[in-house]
Amino acid sequence: MPLAEVRLDHLAIARQFGDAADRWPVAPRFDPVERWYHRLASAEDHEVWLLTWLPGQTTEIHDHGGSAGAFHVYGGTLTEDTVTTGGSGAPRIVSRELGEGAGRRFGSHHIHRIVNRSDRPAISIHVYGPALTTMTKYRIGPAGLEVLTVERAGAQW
Repeated sequence: MPLAEVRLDHLAIARQFGDAADRWPVAPRFDPVERWYHRLASAEDHEVWLLTWLPGQTTEIHDHGGSAGAFHVYGGTLTEDTVTTGGSGAPRIVSRELGEGAGRRFGSHHIHRIVNRSDRPAISIHVYGPALTTMTKYRIGPAGLEVLTVERAGAQW
């Protein structure tokens, strides 16, 4: 099979990093003001991030700027709220709770938010391919899904 046809298994990469926590270049930290994150690795075709979540911490509704990926819950429990728009264009949120050891793959057009709705801290590993260049943040308003901002890697995170 030509190299161009090989697809990375982002979830497998995330789990490999989870299995090698003793080799992480930094220890997870928890910040009561905002989610903490650190890039663990980058390659030509993907990057790996470590994130921590105190109870109540969340992302905004966002996409990954055309990158596909996966996340693996290393510790604790996280909830993913996936946003879909049906034939009517009205956004619908589907929630899925993921406990320690669970993971989720997603495509390049995935829109979601992640939140720690539990009463314990959580740690997750995220893999994106290709590496993130932008992230669009959204809100659900009267007209449906509305763009709030488009953030650029290196400038806003």
